[in-house]
Parts: sequence; C-alpha cells; structure tokens
Amino acid sequence: MTRRSEQISLHLNAYLLAHSTPPDAILRELATETAERYPNDIHRQVAPEMGTLLTLLTRMCRARSGIEVGTFTGYSSICIARALGTDGRLLCCDVSEEWTSVARKYWEKAGLTDRIELRLQPALDTLRALPQEEAFDVAFVDADKLCYPSYWSELVPRLRGGGVIMVDNTFSHGRVLDAGNDNPSVIAVRRMNDLAAADDRVEVIMIPIGDGLTVALKHSRRN
Repeated sequence: MTRRSEQISLHLNAYLLAHSTPPDAILRELATETAERYPNDIHRQVAPEMGTLLTLLTRMCRARSGIEVGTFTGYSSICIARALGTDGRLLCCDVSEEWTSVARKYWEKAGLTDRIELRLQPALDTLRALPQEEAFDVAFVDADKLCYPSYWSELVPRLRGGGVIMVDNTFSHGRVLDAGNDNPSVIAVRRMNDLAAADDRVEVIMIPIGDGLTVALKHSRRN
C-alpha cells in the first residue's frame, strides 16, 4: 500500500495517477520495500503523485542545489536529486541510520550517490551550522512537525532568489481547520502556514496533493 492524496476520492486519485507520469521501477521497488519493512511508518513516504510533482517543480526552476529536511527511506530525495542534473547536489537531513540505510541502497541503484550528501543529526543543528547565505535553489521539508516554523525561518534566508521551498503535510490531515485541536504538532503546522502566508519574501500557494503541499517561490533580490 502506498500513500495517496487525501483530499480527493479514491476514484479521482486513480484518475489522477492514470493521467500523470508514473514512478519508474526503482521508485516502485523502493515503495514496496518500505511498505513491507515499515508498515506502521508508510505515512512518512510521499505519495507517488507528490514525487512526480517534486521532480517537475525542481526541474522547472532549473535547480542545481537542493536541501531536504526529512529523508525517511529516500523516495522524495530520489525524485529531487534526479531533477538537479548530473552536476547537482542535494543535502539530506535525517536522524535515522536505519531508515536512511534503505535510502542509501536506492540512491546507489538510481546512480545518485555522487549527488547526495546525508547528514545524520537533528535537522535544525544542520541548518543552523550552514553559512548565512543564499545557497540553495530548492528545499523540501517533510520532517518533525513541531519544528516546522523553525525550518521555515532557517531555510528561506538560505534560498536563492527564484528558488522554491516545498513543505509537506501542511493540511495535517485536515486538522488545521479544527480550532479546538490543541495537538502541539497541529499548532506548529498552523503557525508555519501563517508564517508562510505572511512572508513578503515569497509568493505562496497550498496545493491539495498528498496531505497538503505548500509551495513558495522566493522573490529575487530580497533577504
């Protein structure tokens, strides 16, 4: 079983998939192995249509340098790294040696090991240790929801003008609409959504794919 877009019906999701570029054999194999090895964590893997969108957006902004916060078993990193081109580089941030060992195996199968650097430590430690300069063309966030506002604050200044930041799970399974929901993760996602909507450094749109994907384009010549 793989992830799917939650805000549309099963039939409409099937129609969406039938009219979109499908994942290749490596991504299908990775999705299958992830589901078999980690059935209780399959929600951590992006839906196939989300992976296709990540590839398209990365290609469309002609990115050559990227950063991913939250790698899991590597599906989204493959989708992004492929679109960076042979001279591209992707920095992946995660804390799990176990999950990312699967990612490493599939990076090798996909011929991407020379494009991807993995740093195993809390992502905020990695981000805060990076130079305070615009270094990335694309960023993807799909990690600890409690840190979403901090990830946004650390990543946007490090994104080049014309760069794109993509944040997954910004609907929090629809819970963002429940004003009475005081789950700390939901509150953090709501806060990040508000930060993004009010941030004059970017143009932003929320897309009802997966569990909600926020996509923001950073203006040129702004800090």
